[in-house]
Amino acid sequence: MAKFNSIFACIMLTLASLSLARGQLNPYFYEKTCPNALSTIKKIVDDAVSQEPRMGASLLRLHFHDCFVNGCDASVLLDDTSTMIGEKNAAPNKNSLRGFDVIDRIKSALQSECKGNVVSCADIAAVAARDSVVALGGPSYKVQVGRRDSRFASQAAANNTIPAPTLNLSGLLSNFKSHGLTLRDLVVLSGGHTLGFSRCTNFKTHLYNETSKIDTSFAITLKSQCPLNGGDNSLSPLDTSALSFDTEYYDGLIKRKGLLHSDQELFKGDGSRVDGLVKYYSENPVAFWHDFGTSMIKMGSLGPLTGTQGEIRKNCRVLN
Repeated sequence: MAKFNSIFACIMLTLASLSLARGQLNPYFYEKTCPNALSTIKKIVDDAVSQEPRMGASLLRLHFHDCFVNGCDASVLLDDTSTMIGEKNAAPNKNSLRGFDVIDRIKSALQSECKGNVVSCADIAAVAARDSVVALGGPSYKVQVGRRDSRFASQAAANNTIPAPTLNLSGLLSNFKSHGLTLRDLVVLSGGHTLGFSRCTNFKTHLYNETSKIDTSFAITLKSQCPLNGGDNSLSPLDTSALSFDTEYYDGLIKRKGLLHSDQELFKGDGSRVDGLVKYYSENPVAFWHDFGTSMIKMGSLGPLTGTQGEIRKNCRVLN
């Protein structure tokens, strides 16, 4: 009973924190201090995605990896120093997380546009993620802004809290619930894998050791790109239209063509509730668009620093 009360209290505290965060953030935070802030971010994101469409997925992932480690506070953008080991070289991020140069360009442009240090790096990451989705054909949603930037980063926290591609369904759900997110949020936010690519090292075990869970013809194709020995950095698309925001990701799961083990865990063909959600979004793209925006806003409200907390960095890579 004591254990139940402790778990219940933890969940209620997380939900209360989310509610408080949403009350402090709003879409119009920069309306008076820098009215062209969001349009400035959008222009640079559009240019970056136009030059390299894969960058859209990278910026979306950057925001996700920021929020899942001590909240959406731009800690993931900090470079290591002699006194702080940050998140960039944590296992989920090393040699794979991208988009830092785009964030730098946005920050520089905003310093000029806003005539000073006005827009936080955490807000830049959140807005850039939304604009990336839109640039690749996905839904727009009102990003809540008003975050401030953290003064520390933690490699250990990144290693412990970013969900790994090897997690099973129970592990994924436990991870998301620890952040105040639901099963529906898990399925919807995983739908972000309709964009982007993954390295061979992230799905090699799934490909060679879980043959009953993966379509045979799909596996044969993947093995030509991801050999059992070597090729760890070879890229494969997360779905068949990796540069377009659509529901192909869910269609692939139903056909046992999930690239990552954690992806295919969302659909096992056993008639479970999670199976039902995958089928629902596969068949209802409008519902997916709507719910994706809702879940992104919810995720973006995880543990933001507001008011006088933290700082607004002048350079997103280093503390002021």
